[in-house]
Amino acid sequence: MNLQDFTDQIRQRIGTESGFNATVKLATDQGSIFIDGRENPPVVSNEDNEADCTIKVSLSDLQKLGTGELNPMTAFMFGKLKVQGDMALAMKIGQKLS
Repeated sequence: MNLQDFTDQIRQRIGTESGFNATVKLATDQGSIFIDGRENPPVVSNEDNEADCTIKVSLSDLQKLGTGELNPMTAFMFGKLKVQGDMALAMKIGQKLS
């Protein structure tokens, strides 16, 4: 799966309401996925903007997180997933995308 496929999948999972009034960036090894939850409906794009929370993860690990093959807490503990900014927001987005 490529970055655009993930972007489309995340756009579908976020739906018409994000549940958070903030911005999140998933910074992968193949580019960024930016979620602007301040907009209604939320905007999901591949822009590399500043965000309230940035989650650094490889695209392959992001896929494993999405399928449940990789536990988010395990990924965080082993350094496969790194969070900069609002940790509570990272947990919210994790619930929304799982």
